[in-house]
Amino acid sequence: MHSKKSFLLLIVLILPIFSIAQTDAVSGASIPASAPTGTHLQIGGYGEAVMSRNFFSDNYLRYKNPDLYKNEQHGRFDLPHVVFWISYDFGRGWSVASEIEFEHGGTESAVEIEEEEGGEYESEIERGGEVALEQFWVQKSFTPALNIRLGHIIVPVGATNAHHMPTEYFGVYRPEGENTIIPCTWHETGISFWGEVKGWRYEIMFLAGLDADRFNSKGWIHDGAGSPYEFKIGTSYAGAFRIDNSSVPGLRLSLSGYVGNSFNNTLYNHSHSRWEKVRGTVSIGAFDFAYSHRRFVIRGNITYGHLSDSKMITAFNANMSGSSVSSRQPVASDAIAAGGEIGFDFFSLSPKLSERGQRFFLFGRYDYYDSMLKTAEGVARKKWCGRQRFAAGINYMPIKNIALKAEYAIGILNPYTVSTESGGLQTCRYNNEPSISIGITYSGLFEK
Repeated sequence: MHSKKSFLLLIVLILPIFSIAQTDAVSGASIPASAPTGTHLQIGGYGEAVMSRNFFSDNYLRYKNPDLYKNEQHGRFDLPHVVFWISYDFGRGWSVASEIEFEHGGTESAVEIEEEEGGEYESEIERGGEVALEQFWVQKSFTPALNIRLGHIIVPVGATNAHHMPTEYFGVYRPEGENTIIPCTWHETGISFWGEVKGWRYEIMFLAGLDADRFNSKGWIHDGAGSPYEFKIGTSYAGAFRIDNSSVPGLRLSLSGYVGNSFNNTLYNHSHSRWEKVRGTVSIGAFDFAYSHRRFVIRGNITYGHLSDSKMITAFNANMSGSSVSSRQPVASDAIAAGGEIGFDFFSLSPKLSERGQRFFLFGRYDYYDSMLKTAEGVARKKWCGRQRFAAGINYMPIKNIALKAEYAIGILNPYTVSTESGGLQTCRYNNEPSISIGITYSGLFEK
């Protein structure tokens, strides 16, 4: 508790000394991926404050009995991500960086004396959320084409993990598809080799595998990253890669992937002969692109994943105790997330507003994702895990580092079938999930 308060105090004292650097919010150059240059110390960050009105029920039984929860709605205020980033260049190619993230406002607790309970001391949680060290690495740069990074690193698989600043997508929240089926932002301890050569950038990463205990129906492998313990289990290993090409001005094309076993990365006993050949190999392939030219910005992505031995993992997790870290839910063998967005900058029609660096985008976005796209024989498929999402809204950027966002979105879930009294099948639909959201975001470096 004291260390967290000290860190926040340090940030409050430091930030007024710096001014926000003018970075390219559309191309995503707000937080540098490479070693710091031009100055030994760099401090930056990003943040989001959001308000939503959801015109659907938030009851956990809404998919089991859709008819009972029609015409319900709820509202939410949130701080999805507030991040502070700091790096230092020691010279001779050596640099370090760290990043701490407060999700949903962080966590708060307090000790109070309860007058109605005999004056007992009681510890209470006053705010939900998470505080995480998202990055901490030491880097040695030999040439622009060869850099080695060791420590806690972002896993660059998919569009959102590589480009997750709030000024790098139009929606009020991060793209829903990738943010559902894979960890976002995905960060693990490992070693990374990366470099840039004539419009090409590559990255290869060695890291610990995921933990199959925490795979589930709605999020597929999303919860398998990180660790619920004070250490990361590294019995099984994994590899990840990313290749970016920006040879064409304004266009970035990217290919990324991941492969690693997950079943043995646990503290639970797998010694029984039944589990001897189970590996739980996670394989992910992803393609994404971004194009920016004059008045238009276009982005798109597709991510596909496969999990071997999903039937055995489902059976193993189902037999865990209620106090385990597992959700004990069915897990799919295949999952998919695909989406795209296009924005038109109306302020580009005004030379005066363009000269001031102001932008006003009208955008539309489409997503399709299914965390239970395919299931092994005998594993129940939950149809509500697949859906389409349509969104439209505005992004107003008074400067390159700040965006005011608003959007209307609607989620349309996959239909499902039920048996009728006559023995036939009837097609039914879950309730649609419309919402209105507004938010304000920033992303940038703070420099002297």
